[in-house]
Amino acid sequence: MKKRSGGGLVFSTEQGRMCPDCRNPVSECTCGQPSPPVGDGVVRVSRETKGRKGKGVTLITGIPMDEKELKAFAKVLKAKCGTGGTVKDGVVEIQGDQRDILVPLLQTKGWTVKRAGG
Repeated sequence: MKKRSGGGLVFSTEQGRMCPDCRNPVSECTCGQPSPPVGDGVVRVSRETKGRKGKGVTLITGIPMDEKELKAFAKVLKAKCGTGGTVKDGVVEIQGDQRDILVPLLQTKGWTVKRAGG
């Protein structure tokens, strides 16, 4: 059995619920925050057909956003392309070959964009 060291303040009458790890109010807790994805700063746009019975999808990797923002941004990209898609493990998949449409859209956000693959 693991012994809990130090304990911690759980509730304060002034600030309400407290995080026992960082000792901040739960609304200002910094210990459970996921760090932004770390990459080389290049957004890569590629096309892939592996495992999709010959159907091509456009993959966008390296977007410097957290998961929640990435899903909202993917929704905007899918609407601009007029197709469906998904977000899996930080990679945006958009149905069809949409590289010509997506590269200028991503460059307007100020990111370095490269067409990867064929």
